[in-house]
Amino acid sequence: MEMSLLKHRLNRFGYRPWSFRYSSTRLDLTEIATRLNTFIEQVPAQTIHFVGHSLGGLVVLKLFEVFPRQRPGRIIALSPPYQGCETARRLIRFPCGRDLIGRSITQLLKGDVPAWSGERDLGVIAGTLNFGFGRLIGAVGRSGDGTIRLEEMRIPEARDFITLRVSHMGLVFSKRVATEVYHFLKHGRFSIAS
Repeated sequence: MEMSLLKHRLNRFGYRPWSFRYSSTRLDLTEIATRLNTFIEQVPAQTIHFVGHSLGGLVVLKLFEVFPRQRPGRIIALSPPYQGCETARRLIRFPCGRDLIGRSITQLLKGDVPAWSGERDLGVIAGTLNFGFGRLIGAVGRSGDGTIRLEEMRIPEARDFITLRVSHMGLVFSKRVATEVYHFLKHGRFSIAS
């Protein structure tokens, strides 16, 4: 549901977005990637682009790690916790924190992140409006989107990386983010320099 406005905007840019839902609490990244692979086999298109928010960006990278033979397309990761997530590390210390975080995030906290070779155009949009739960519990510090630290969003071998002044959840509602997603999907780079 949180991706519906971004989907609507991408539709207005001429794309036909499909949504994939998954449970990050019950499934690990490989299980989610396997389900995503089954899902995209049903998408009737020659080119398939991927846009993943937060953990969703890592799900897409896991897809390419486990199932590398995919149709052509580009990838956008919106504030992905690729280098870990201090907010999750702190949240896990709370009662029931491990249940809230679930299997996928726990897997990432152990350092099990998908490898990325850079063979496909990957763009990262990092939020810098430091407003969110991570800020409240002191996990984000000065740089980040309120949930993920800026340095946690870096993916080696990404083609392009930009920052926009939006919060973690604001990424999926921002018109500017939608415009940059469109630009990257079309050109393989963002319209602004990082």
